[in-house]
Formats: sequence, C-alpha cells, structure tokens
Amino acid sequence: MKKVFLGMAAMAFLFASCEQDPTENSVDQEVAQVDMSDFYLYTDAEADGKKTDDDKTKCYSMRNLNRLLNENPGLHKKMYDVEQNTRSILAKNGNGKGKPGSGGGGTTEPPVGDNLGIVDIPVVVHVIYSNSQQNISDAQINSQISVLNEDFRASNNDAGNVPSEFAGLVADSEISFTLAGVNRYSDSRSEWGTSDAMKYAYPPTSPSNTLNIWICNIGGGILGYAQFPGGPASTDGVVISPQYFGTTGYVSAPFNKGRTATHEVGHYLNLRHIWGDGRCRQDDFVADTPSSDGPNYSCPSYPTVNCRSTDMTMNYMDYTNDACMYMFSEGQKARMRTVFASGGPRTGFVN
Repeated sequence: MKKVFLGMAAMAFLFASCEQDPTENSVDQEVAQVDMSDFYLYTDAEADGKKTDDDKTKCYSMRNLNRLLNENPGLHKKMYDVEQNTRSILAKNGNGKGKPGSGGGGTTEPPVGDNLGIVDIPVVVHVIYSNSQQNISDAQINSQISVLNEDFRASNNDAGNVPSEFAGLVADSEISFTLAGVNRYSDSRSEWGTSDAMKYAYPPTSPSNTLNIWICNIGGGILGYAQFPGGPASTDGVVISPQYFGTTGYVSAPFNKGRTATHEVGHYLNLRHIWGDGRCRQDDFVADTPSSDGPNYSCPSYPTVNCRSTDMTMNYMDYTNDACMYMFSEGQKARMRTVFASGGPRTGFVN
C-alpha cells in the first residue's frame, strides 16, 4: 500500500511539473529567440563628437556611454538585459527591432497598445550657475517643459512640416512631463565637463521615479548629454547647457527651441541616434527609421538620400537645428514605452 501511495505521489508530482513547465519554458524560449546579434554599445567616439558648423557638439551621450562602460564592468551586461527585454516586449506586440528585411523581424506596422496609458514623468531641474545668465528664470524652465510635452505628444506646431513620405509615422508617444521642483545652486565653477561632476556635487532627486535635469555650463561647445537606462542611479538623468534649454530668456540660436532636451530625453528613454552611430549597416534598433551613414546638420533639403533611402532628417534623434526637427516615429514610440513595462528599467514611473 505504501508503494502504491508513493507511486501515486510521484505521478502527481510529475503531472504538476508538466502543468507548470510549458509556461515557464515558453517564456524562456521567447526571450532566447530574440535576435541580439546586432546589439552594440561602444561607438566611434570621434564620429559622435563631431562639431556642427558653428563649432558646437550637438550631443555627448554616446561618448558618455563609452566612458561609463569603461568605468563600470557590469554595465554592458545590464544594458544587454535591458535591450533583450525591450526586444522581447516588441516581439510580443509585433514590433520587432531592425529595419524591414534586415533579418531582425522589423515591421513598420503601428505598435500594439501596451495598456500603460499616458505616462507622466515628474521633472526636477537643478540649476547650477556661476553668473546671473546661467541662473535661468522659471519662465525659461517652464518653456522647456512645454516643449517636451508638445514634442512627446506630437502637438508641436511644426509637426505639419513632416513630408508626406513620413507623415503617417508621426507618433504621439503618450508621455507627458510635469515640473516637480527647481533647485538652484550658486557655484564658482565656470565649466563642469562631461564626467558627471555636477551630479556628484548636487545628487539627483528620487531617480527611480523622477527625471533629473542638470542645467549648467558643460563647456567645450557641448549642448547636452544623457544617461541611458541601466546606468548608475547616482548619475541618472540629463545634463544641458543653460543657453540650449527652453525657448525664452538666456537661449542661443539655432538651438533655442528646446529640442536639445527633447533629443536627450529620447536617449534617457532608450532611443539611439537615428543613424545608429555608424554607417549604413549600423542600426538604431527601430524598424521605421531609415538607415543613414551619419548625422545631418543645420537644415537639410528634402529629400536627403543616404544608404539608398531618404533620411528622416526631421527626426528629433538626428543632429539638425531645432527648427528643422519635429517628430518621433511610431517605432520610436514603441521602443521608448518598453522602459515603463514590466521588467523595464523605468517602471518606477508607472508603479
């Protein structure tokens, strides 16, 4: 009787195990089947740091990433996992990475709803100044928050300038921004550089559920830089020089329409530069942004053709003047929103 009982118990255990395994295995297999063969983090720092015609470095985010990868041995694995989770979510929703025909399962179909609704991001601005000009006004700060809301919700007045070729891809990312606080610090340092010194001097506020933006003179003609998801919490956020933040007050053309912040917050939400920081074969991991062999500057004429396709020069993740960028794509929207989903690196904004 004891043998019979033990035999029945063993069968019950096997039956229960069989009931559980398919679900677990399907999850593991789904993640395992995500194509990561084109994933990269390190980029050509010299190419990324190329200056504009007026001796400005549009964005220092990729160089900053290279530095963080060198300083943090575990960061590559952490960011690899972030990307794998991103691609897994997109694959489930039928919005794979990669360009159509690249082998990565890319599709230009509109993203499937993620049931997150409108994600509101609280913003804390840290103004660090060594003179009265750098101590930008509340009005200038509020003008930047307005631009972020317009650009990420596709309610910007210049969205109608998108050419018909790309008009159907203009996306309302359903991400909004609310100013949660302004901290002001008088500091004698005239330049802060790109090694996050400003963040160590004035640490971020609740970085797991708050976007921190440091406004200070970076120096070297650099407009701004951001930290990608997965980096250290102690330095998480965006840095922008004061004259490139907002649309009124101490601002400097042609980067005086608030698009530096739009671009850098795109990086903060896991968008790469639209040309993939490489040549035609390098990908930005978004299906509906055309391949290109490098950044565009100033206000390019349409069409600008590279890699046998028309560049989306008006995309916020290119390097054009503020007045000549006015859209995110549906694929970029889908990619950004994965950071808020289950397992994503910025779930603190929705939980």
